[in-house]
Amino acid sequence: MKDFSTIFLFIFFVLVIIDCLMVEADTCKPSGKLKGKNPPPGKCNKGHDSDCCKEGKFYNTYKCSPPVSNHTKATLTLNGFDSGEDGGSPCECDDKKKRCMKYINIHGNGKIVKAKVVDECDSTMGCDDEHDFQPPCANNIVNASDAVWDDLGVCGDKRGEMEIYWSDT
Repeated sequence: MKDFSTIFLFIFFVLVIIDCLMVEADTCKPSGKLKGKNPPPGKCNKGHDSDCCKEGKFYNTYKCSPPVSNHTKATLTLNGFDSGEDGGSPCECDDKKKRCMKYINIHGNGKIVKAKVVDECDSTMGCDDEHDFQPPCANNIVNASDAVWDDLGVCGDKRGEMEIYWSDT
């Protein structure tokens, strides 16, 4: 009887792990492509090493978001949210998006940081004046300010992109 209990617990544990991995693997697929065009001189904001659209290059767009769990995998990027910075306008939170002005927990570099959502990245539009001639956001990106990177203990040239996990608070 003891062997049966051990086997049952082992199988149950394996099934839970597989289920968790399948949720992480169930990601949002691109819904279309956007053809890039070169920005007019001086119009693309390259702050924090942001990319500018390139003439003729196709960029993936997304109308969906990956499923959110208590351990959602994402890529953390560096962004500025003040006026004139690479993430400073327009603010998707002006449209009262679901997560705006709420907090998320960001797990990275062995630390957890609580951060306020002040903008949501538009993954359907880009390469135009309204989006600083930057490409549409990639899928499952968390743009974070220098303050978040500071709190995660990531300094200087190590900032830019980092694999993280995040969750709603």
